[in-house]
Amino acid sequence: MPVQKAPNQFLSALPQNIFAGFVVSLIALPLGLGLALASEAPPISGIIAAVVGGIIVSIFGGSNVTITGPGNGLVVVLLTAITTLGGGDMQLGYMYTLAAIVVSGFIMVLLGFLRLGILSDFFPSTAIQGMLAAIGVGIFAKQFHVMLGNSNEDGGLVELLLEIPKTINTFIVTDNHNFFYAGIVGLVSLFIMIFHAKIRNKYFQLVPAPMWIVVFAVGMSYFFQLVLKQEHPIDEAWLINIPNDVFSSLAFPNFGKSYTPEFITAVISITLIASIESLLSIKAVDQLDPLKRRSNVNKDLKALGFATIISGFLGGLNVVTVIARSSVNVNNKATNRSANFFHAIFLLAFLILFQTQLKMIPLSALAAILVYTGYKLAAPKNILAVSKVGYEQLIIFFATLLTTIFTSLIIGILIGILATFIVHVVVNKEIIMFVRNGLKPNVLMYKETDGSYYVSVKNFSSFVNFYRLKNKLNRIPEHENVVVDFSRCRFVDNTVMENIHTYVEKFESKQGNLEVTGLDLHGTTSLHPFAPRNINKSRDLGDKLSLTKRQKNLGLVAQDFGWDYTPFVTEPMDLLSQFTYFKTRRVERTKNLLVNGNDKLFDVVFTEGAFIARQLIRSTMFHVKVDYQIPEFTLDKEGLFEYVKQFTELSDIEVDNHPDFNKRFYLSGTNRQEVLDFFTDDILLFLESNIYYHIESNKDGLLIFKKERLASVKEIKAMIDFGLRFEKLIKEKSYVRA
Repeated sequence: MPVQKAPNQFLSALPQNIFAGFVVSLIALPLGLGLALASEAPPISGIIAAVVGGIIVSIFGGSNVTITGPGNGLVVVLLTAITTLGGGDMQLGYMYTLAAIVVSGFIMVLLGFLRLGILSDFFPSTAIQGMLAAIGVGIFAKQFHVMLGNSNEDGGLVELLLEIPKTINTFIVTDNHNFFYAGIVGLVSLFIMIFHAKIRNKYFQLVPAPMWIVVFAVGMSYFFQLVLKQEHPIDEAWLINIPNDVFSSLAFPNFGKSYTPEFITAVISITLIASIESLLSIKAVDQLDPLKRRSNVNKDLKALGFATIISGFLGGLNVVTVIARSSVNVNNKATNRSANFFHAIFLLAFLILFQTQLKMIPLSALAAILVYTGYKLAAPKNILAVSKVGYEQLIIFFATLLTTIFTSLIIGILIGILATFIVHVVVNKEIIMFVRNGLKPNVLMYKETDGSYYVSVKNFSSFVNFYRLKNKLNRIPEHENVVVDFSRCRFVDNTVMENIHTYVEKFESKQGNLEVTGLDLHGTTSLHPFAPRNINKSRDLGDKLSLTKRQKNLGLVAQDFGWDYTPFVTEPMDLLSQFTYFKTRRVERTKNLLVNGNDKLFDVVFTEGAFIARQLIRSTMFHVKVDYQIPEFTLDKEGLFEYVKQFTELSDIEVDNHPDFNKRFYLSGTNRQEVLDFFTDDILLFLESNIYYHIESNKDGLLIFKKERLASVKEIKAMIDFGLRFEKLIKEKSYVRA
């Protein structure tokens, strides 16, 4: 068992982890048998993978609540490998495929040691969805015939799809009792899968749908034997075949074709899909984990590879992390890897104690489970979900889907990656940006004086270079405050948008805060929160649904303060040119204007420098209009003052009896005495007791801001609070306009 840091906590959670493992085993048993049969492998091979995976990965893995075993994504790959390597002899092909499984396990271990879990970030989100849909179509096409009692249909994926009407018609008119009864069992099993979730009885829901199918299939067999005193209505050939002595009937790998192109292709395909399925599942389960713990994906890769090697040598399928069984594990309050271990132990017990009952299950019952699974992967609603992200995503989706269907999974995912890159080039109307900046560092991170983290992304951020941003974010404790600024980034793709959303949720779960800024400047053709963002596309859609999350939050801030909010403001503000800070800077535009009478808070884009030294800077500023006379002054801290001083005749002013203020701030003004009269003890104490802001007066108003970057919503709230309190304090001094 895995070593736990808190043994008492581990022991106290043991009962619920045992229960979670038991519930998961009820699902894993029929699924393991079904996935093996769908791959044309012996049914026992799926159980072997689940048992070996559960034991090995629970001890050596790096995840917390994941469940391992055979995966949906490998069905098509293994079926192709067994058929191709065997040359028509499925048993021989299976033994060759076991050798490919063992080799793929060694490669996964190597990937883990090389810390290549990062490779999962190089697969575009939409291309992966297209690949999963293709896998779903493949499972559906093969298993639909088996579900209706026709296990003799063979051929390519397209041929199997075209033969579906024929199989339905044959089932309706058949006089073959095997065909008929097997089909009835298949249809009833499919209805159980479809309607299980709609039955709201809590006791009924304690048993997962796949296990109800097992109960129904075994119960039907006993009904015929004990009540009707008849033999099973379905011939033995149409039932699950499990050896009487499982442990003496294990198959072993045959490495006779290790150097053939077919074998190498099989190894690459198996490794690719096993790695992708596992890494994506690990990421997904981390989001489901109530404690929001991060898995060590490289450690998990090594454990999965090690388990796959052992499983292959014992005649089992690949061991991968599976999302469906893992989600059931989380829903049943599993807290650590021991649930995976107990799920394996229960499976082993079922296999030893209930061999007779397992042999009563028709193949059509397991096929129904897979038909439902395949449909869920390729359901029309998935296509609709892709289109909502952006219609250009449908090009990527269908390019991956169709290529995979007509060729192979490897070619399909490669075409998906290529299609994604081409779409990005077309959407941005340039290729130079991607070629020139693809290999350059594009993420800057530093810790600010207030303890928060600032992450700036420039050029572009897509599946090609997302790992750089991910590496920075992974280094930040999740209880901290983080600002991720995309204002210098010209393009952000949907893969990055989706992953950033995940990070936001992770930080929120640990009482931290990760806020995204800079996307207000980007446009998109879709209102979906994960839609790609392009700074060259217009965002002025005039619809509140087109706002970014930050803009929607700013609307809520305005509502809380009773202010007016205008997201899209394109005209520069003339009032900024009246301040010393903007004597050498040119305002380009302003956005996100919050107005309270004459007070205005806004995002501003301005340029600094000229020619090759010209920089585009974004900031958030608060302008307070005053109706009483105040002196002209600039309040800054060390560094910024020296820069401003060279463009003005303002002199540095020391304040008596406030050494801390003089140490922290530089105060300057055109009239020293007026400035000293204005900065009374109350104002000085107020400034000393609050966080630093740049404050500048032009006699008619105050300009307040903190950093030369866009402020987060949290920082904007603090800036408004500071500005209003400072304004109130000045009013109390009863300054009257001259």
